[in-house]
Amino acid sequence: MSFLATFKENTYKYPDKVALEFIDPPLQRVTYAELDEMVDRTVAYLRRLGLQPGDRAALQLSKCLEFILLHLATVRLGAISLPLNLAYPPDELKYFLEDSAAKLFFALEPSKEKIQSILPSLPDLEECIFLDPSRPDKFQALITNNQELGGPDRGEENTRSTHQSLISNLSDTAVIIYTSGTTGRPKGAEITHGNLISNLHSLHEAWGWRPDDILLHVLPIFHVHGLFVALHGALDAGATTLLMREFDPRRTLQSLVERRCTVFMAVPTVHQRLLNVPDAKNFDLSHLRLITSGSDRLPDEVFSGFQDTFGQTLLERYGMTETGMNCSNPLHGDRRVGSVGLPLSGVEVRIVDSETEEVLPDGQIGDVQLRGPNVFKGYWRQPEKTAEAFSVGGWFRTGDLGFREKDGYITLCGRSKDLIISGGLNIYPPEVERVLMEHPAVAACAVIGCHDQEWGERVTAVVVLNRSEAVSGFDLIGFCRERLAPYKSPKVVIFRNNLPRNAMGKIQKAELRASICSET
Repeated sequence: MSFLATFKENTYKYPDKVALEFIDPPLQRVTYAELDEMVDRTVAYLRRLGLQPGDRAALQLSKCLEFILLHLATVRLGAISLPLNLAYPPDELKYFLEDSAAKLFFALEPSKEKIQSILPSLPDLEECIFLDPSRPDKFQALITNNQELGGPDRGEENTRSTHQSLISNLSDTAVIIYTSGTTGRPKGAEITHGNLISNLHSLHEAWGWRPDDILLHVLPIFHVHGLFVALHGALDAGATTLLMREFDPRRTLQSLVERRCTVFMAVPTVHQRLLNVPDAKNFDLSHLRLITSGSDRLPDEVFSGFQDTFGQTLLERYGMTETGMNCSNPLHGDRRVGSVGLPLSGVEVRIVDSETEEVLPDGQIGDVQLRGPNVFKGYWRQPEKTAEAFSVGGWFRTGDLGFREKDGYITLCGRSKDLIISGGLNIYPPEVERVLMEHPAVAACAVIGCHDQEWGERVTAVVVLNRSEAVSGFDLIGFCRERLAPYKSPKVVIFRNNLPRNAMGKIQKAELRASICSET
């Protein structure tokens, strides 16, 4: 069964309810019945282009209705959707299209000139279609006027097979999302229909999704957070999704209030920017029943800032590309600062020794491993990498470090590759970063390990200061030494105007190590 089956049921239950509404230009509003009909027409269009079950359709589009229709139609057809970040330059784009053997590629009209140079070197790519989301009428004409593509009209047979394609093998791949490639070339994580269904059910139970929910969507939609957790979650629940094409802090707060939104999902960077709005306290968010944070560690000061400013306790959760969501602080219960909460229904989490992979006692830091129906199928055409990713018994090696409390709450301590070993002692960057963020002059920071001939690695802090503040590296080191063991405190402080981040706001430590450690 496809994860779209529940969405299909919702089109019968709530045909006239608004499913999607873009609240900045071009303004668009689509009901559940209209969305279903548009997806069917897009399926017919993709068939005309030659897309078959199992084929890959790559999407490098902005946050627009065209992206959503093509994504849902590709999955409904039984083909594989391949969302791509708009920031990818041609060389990276070529790798993704070549590696996935994408048959169709949809891109933005303004990108045409720079993309065309790579197309002749892609033998598997049959069609590259350039779209202009500022002219939604053009795409509607394209999926309506199928005669332009030749062949007979869609007819009853195609309509019937469209609905039959809702029945899929749970192990069939629905989406491929490429990992960030911090350990080499990016790998395509194959996300199955079963993975998506299990995660939707777990989150529905954990977060109490309701048909009368109104979600304000400010995230990118080429990523797990914005696509699977937010958009799929709302469509699965029969809720209404209000989409902002571009994030703006003040407009976000205004929309949350004026549209009486009940659900808001974002990353820590977005939450911090909301807190930075000068009159943030004047926005009454008491009607929101759920505000989540994910995709990166939630700083303690943002957690407490939301409580002080809005009277809201952020709900932090833990997910990743290969697994969807794994843990969540409870909707009703203790939401602990610094913790990602309890494992979701159906998800098993264990903490093991990195050498022996034996389960560690509660409270002891080790490697986080996961098992459950949410865990991905494997890496696209990389059986060796897939085998390396799993331990005996089907446990997925996340690459995260963490510990389990006695009552089951999980706390993460960073990525295993970010672990700093200095003088034979383990240092976990988030612990040092938390202390640095307590200093009033520090706006953002990242702690990395750089090679040191005597100690193996030296703790290096990369710091962004608040505009009106000034402090020396010596002072920050002293500040840390008052609160941390000397071996954990930074040996070097480097000041920068900003930190490299990905589209989800996560700091790119591999990039920092490559640039900073070569300088120090």
